[in-house]
Parts: sequence; structure tokens; C-alpha cells
Amino acid sequence: MNPTYELALSLLGIGMVTIFLILSLLVGAGNLLILLVNRFAVAPALAEPTPAIPPEHLAVIQAAVSTATMGRGRVTEVKPVFP
Repeated sequence: MNPTYELALSLLGIGMVTIFLILSLLVGAGNLLILLVNRFAVAPALAEPTPAIPPEHLAVIQAAVSTATMGRGRVTEVKPVFP
């Protein structure tokens, strides 16, 4: 075999092995970081319950949805965006 081809194939093999090892180390470090964060991180405090939406507002929302969808839409849940 031509020495140039031998050099090219050896460089290809060395490069592929190097990339595989670096990516394996990166995946292992990421998994270790995830494990440590999940084990030692403090859980966030629970959010305060949202206040109830007044029935007048619900009626207006339902009427607007009914008008916009020509009677085919339904309001299944309403959550306030800004408490």
C-alpha cells in the first residue's frame, strides 16, 4: 500500500478514536453533573395558590370564545397570567 494512504488511514483512525474519547468524557461529565444537581439541589418553594376568577369574567370569556368560534369552541380551563 502507498505510504500516503497508510498515513491517511492512521490519521483517520487516530482522529476518530480521539473524538470518540472526548465525546465520551463529555457525556460522562454531563451525566455526573446531572446526578449531582439532582442530589444536592434545593427544591423550589411551591407557588401561592392563584385567586379565583370572578364569575362575571368567566361569562365574558365564554361569550367571546363562543362568538369567535361560531359556537364550536369551549372553554375548559382558565388560568390567570398575572396573579
